[in-house]
Amino acid sequence: MKELWQLFITFCRIGGFTFGGGYAMLPMLQSEVVTKRGWATEDEILDYFAIGQCTPGIIFVNTATFVGYRRKGILGAITATVGSIFPSVVIVIIIAAVLNNFAQLPIVQHAFGAIRVVVGVLIVNAVIGMWKKSVVDKLCAVIAVVAFLLSAILELSPIWVVLGAAVLGVVIPVLKGARAK
Repeated sequence: MKELWQLFITFCRIGGFTFGGGYAMLPMLQSEVVTKRGWATEDEILDYFAIGQCTPGIIFVNTATFVGYRRKGILGAITATVGSIFPSVVIVIIIAAVLNNFAQLPIVQHAFGAIRVVVGVLIVNAVIGMWKKSVVDKLCAVIAVVAFLLSAILELSPIWVVLGAAVLGVVIPVLKGARAK
């Protein structure tokens, strides 16, 4: 029961204190889940994050579900998922109740503008961290650049980009192994 409570509180805290969606939450996820709690390794959290991006739903919620399931099975998955969405539900209810009255105020518009800038920085920080851990050779660098171009310029769905990268990650080493023989 204690670990279920820790799952709930941990994901509730991450969900309540990070803004900007799944990418902005990655540094806090890594800190809490990998460094502080040891619930997953760096590679596992990146894998959960990648799978969470490919599956329907919110990346952070999906990642929380994977971590919860790994720790405590179905009950852990449910607990982590509820913990991850609880702050958002409360915040959205509060904002919906009062925002219409204040949305046009310059101070509110400036505050949201500043938050968007900080979220952008958090996302860049997460990308740099993921790049350092994931791009380990020239092949990975080429796959990363092609994936970026496919998703950013051609606006190809992330699902196809990730599936394509997975196929390349399996096929290329097999082909290299065949060549070596």
